[in-house]
Amino acid sequence: MDQPKFIITLEGIFRLGMVHMHKDLLQPGDDCIGGGYYRFDYASNIIVLDGLSYDFGSPDWYVLETLKVPSAYRGWQIVYKYGDDFHEDYNVTEELRIEYYD
Repeated sequence: MDQPKFIITLEGIFRLGMVHMHKDLLQPGDDCIGGGYYRFDYASNIIVLDGLSYDFGSPDWYVLETLKVPSAYRGWQIVYKYGDDFHEDYNVTEELRIEYYD
């Protein structure tokens, strides 16, 4: 069954979609540095990310300086929620430079 999943590539590309497996979001030549699940908070214009990919683990945000986000999401905040008592939520749009692509 397809679910709303995302991945982050080593090149900093944020890719999301309704897929069965996280690896279904990969394109030839991609190296993945993690992934998880997403949902849209339309009231707050936030893309909420959480969980982890069974294929690739949780995102390694520390490897990135820039996140490349599809231009359809311009103006949205992106927040990753670890969902545990050890990590604070990671506000991606505040911590990383965001570039938009078509």
